[in-house]
Amino acid sequence: MHYLLALFGGVLVALGLPPLSLWPLVFAGLACYIVASERAPSRPRVQFVLGLFFAWGWLAPAMGWMWQLVPGGFIVAPLLFAIMHGVAAVVAGAINQRRSSRHLHQSPAHTTNFFTRAAAHVLVECLRFITPFGGVPLAGLALSVADTRLAQLVRLVGPLGLALWIFLFAGVVAELWMRRKEFGWRSRRPVLMVLTALVVLQGVAQLTPRGRDTGETLRIAVVQGGGPQGVLAVNSNPRDVIDRHLAATALLNPSDQLDLVVWPENAIDVRDFTTSKVRDEIVAEVQRIGAPFAVGVTEDAAAAFTNAQILLDRDGVEQSRYDKVRRVPYGEYIPLRGLLETFGAPVDRIPRDAVAGNTPAVLMVPHGNSSVSLAVAISWEIFFSGRVNDGVSAGGQVVLNPTNGSSYTGEILQQQQVATSQLRALESGRFVVQAATTGYSLIVDADGRVLQRIPIGRQAVIFADVPLRSGQTLYSRFGSSQSGDLPLVMVLVAFITGMVWRSRRKHGLHTNHPQHQAGSAE
Repeated sequence: MHYLLALFGGVLVALGLPPLSLWPLVFAGLACYIVASERAPSRPRVQFVLGLFFAWGWLAPAMGWMWQLVPGGFIVAPLLFAIMHGVAAVVAGAINQRRSSRHLHQSPAHTTNFFTRAAAHVLVECLRFITPFGGVPLAGLALSVADTRLAQLVRLVGPLGLALWIFLFAGVVAELWMRRKEFGWRSRRPVLMVLTALVVLQGVAQLTPRGRDTGETLRIAVVQGGGPQGVLAVNSNPRDVIDRHLAATALLNPSDQLDLVVWPENAIDVRDFTTSKVRDEIVAEVQRIGAPFAVGVTEDAAAAFTNAQILLDRDGVEQSRYDKVRRVPYGEYIPLRGLLETFGAPVDRIPRDAVAGNTPAVLMVPHGNSSVSLAVAISWEIFFSGRVNDGVSAGGQVVLNPTNGSSYTGEILQQQQVATSQLRALESGRFVVQAATTGYSLIVDADGRVLQRIPIGRQAVIFADVPLRSGQTLYSRFGSSQSGDLPLVMVLVAFITGMVWRSRRKHGLHTNHPQHQAGSAE
């Protein structure tokens, strides 16, 4: 029964994530798992299976988009992460079992128990965001509330902090349920104090720095070529993709007075962009419209390829370039390719690996007598807070997310990317401009609200006067890469370590003084 409740809780969490986004179910699902864990025996095997079932129920549906791209990866990734959550459950269960023993005289035990369980599982969230293969930051708990006021908290504590808040709030729900037959302030005071603290923290988040408008805007046109969904890159015709985007670009005119036109990731696939006919076609559009172009270009590089966003000025001259740093494992490169080929694994869907870039995550757009810095996160990179933080730290005043989700059937990944762009906007205090080949292309304001969106498959253009912003949120001030989450991670590690040391110490004291135990029993 406990195992089924944990699995059911995981499924509820999956239903609360995009694309369905039934976000209250996330709290219900986590509460189900916490109740199952607290009511079940604390034996390691039992706790491990509970954590495994819960995480599998959550991650397998939420990462279902992987099946079409890499069937083996779909099985391995959720299973690996489920095992990690199973280990977290064992650690939390062991600590809680020692704390809750009658020899430690702790009352009430449950309130601290769900703190411990939340800390252990959120640390796993952090771990799977950075490993293996650079991390797979998908289906995170924070995505469930990206379109609600609760998401404002990421300005203060980031996505992991928001995940912890969600887990702790669910713990309050679980605790109140388990104490439903108890009456009186004394029995419920600890859990109500936790609830109050969470509500106060949410209120503080509304008052934290969120960046500021500079008073200037950048008039941007986002071009979406449209076309069929679910077509793998190796099976698509690059010329068709270019033609669809040229047809959409034909909707633009000099009278639009644009400062920038954005084409999405992989819109151009050529051997060498500089010498290609496609470049001449783009330059002709640049000169016709009288605006700089930021175009997504895939080029050959020996036995590999590059994935870049290139900025052409009003004369068609390359002004700046950013090469994608975070590559998609089993999407843009095959980890352990040689080993997999030895065992006969199919790797032909990705015949060549992408070359990782190493330049700052910015593009420079000529604007008046100076230039504007754009923080750039190409496709997959938007799921990593650190990539956006890098661009903002380098002076980015707008976040640009060129992407290509045409390979994926359905809307699981696309909807999760929309939610992710909302979180990145809140974290950075910047507008996010997302340009996709087949959708979704959209504009997200600095408060995480989607202002405009082009549906999947449609050929269309978005026009937007995007405010340029400066300043940083508290979260983005922590720095680049993963350092924004470092303070929270250190607190959680210290908490878990302290709980382990404390429980072992008290357990040791108890076992070393059996006479005290006998005396107290009399």
